[in-house]
Amino acid sequence: MTTEGAPTTYRALICDLDGVVYRGSSPVPYAVEALVGVRAQVHYATNNASRPPGEVAAHLRDLGLPCADSEVTTSSEAGAWLLSRGSAPPQRVLAVGGPGVALALERAGFTVVLPRDAQHTPAVDAVLQGYGRDVTAADLAEAAYAVQAGACWVATNTDSTLPTDRGVAPGGGSLVSAVAGAVGRGPDAVAGKPHPTIYELALERLSLTAGEVLAIGDRLETDIEGALATGMASLFVLTGVDSLEDVLRAEPRMRPTYIRADLADLATQLTHEALDGPLTGVVRRAWGQLDDARAAGASSAQFETALTQAIEAARRVLDGDTAR
Repeated sequence: MTTEGAPTTYRALICDLDGVVYRGSSPVPYAVEALVGVRAQVHYATNNASRPPGEVAAHLRDLGLPCADSEVTTSSEAGAWLLSRGSAPPQRVLAVGGPGVALALERAGFTVVLPRDAQHTPAVDAVLQGYGRDVTAADLAEAAYAVQAGACWVATNTDSTLPTDRGVAPGGGSLVSAVAGAVGRGPDAVAGKPHPTIYELALERLSLTAGEVLAIGDRLETDIEGALATGMASLFVLTGVDSLEDVLRAEPRMRPTYIRADLADLATQLTHEALDGPLTGVVRRAWGQLDDARAAGASSAQFETALTQAIEAARRVLDGDTAR
């Protein structure tokens, strides 16, 4: 996390969806109103690989957000883009996951093989595996067989969970782990956050550099770590998976530039000064104190005491921010 060299105004947002804009079919409070009022380009990047960009954009429009299909980047698209950029791109690719996986491969020019057809067609050169709520054990088996036969294996993402309006469900990473357990290793590459590929594709579509864009997310280990790996500033919101305690415990590679309870007070002008609010300040000071405690060789009990004090201080600020 750094604020050095922060631009006067960010020219665009790359915004996560699950846990930031919506949970399942329901909007996250304040998110729609805030994003409608932002005076900057808004692009959406999601690790959820199952739905095609057009379906995601239609969902956002139903919630009241103006969104063209081209303003959504999915991890399936990032996976197809990653496969196409290799020195020897594959020709035949097994698509495992929801409809968004096969569509992304088809649009990228690959010959798409579905799991139900894999046994009766020539061997595939690669596997692109993403989330799909209707993925079966047989689909995962075909992915494992292809990888064992030498196919390149790209996962769209490795999120172990997925926030929904009914609770937290297993995510794409749980399905990737099932294949990994069968083949004895992980994927050759991962396209989604926290890896930079999905952000790099979104930046290419925006025609902007990483330093001109602010990433927004609710997961430290994906949205925020991926933004830092790509060279972008990040805004973390407490509306999804990770908690205030998680933020305070975060390692430097997962520390956001800014922290907010939600998007309710997202500035219409995206300046560093407007974004750098009280909660960010108290968390930033706490990180320094906790890092000093570690460096000084504090015992576990001493560190936990310092952490408890930091949580209490941050919660007092958070309670003031959310008293609307």
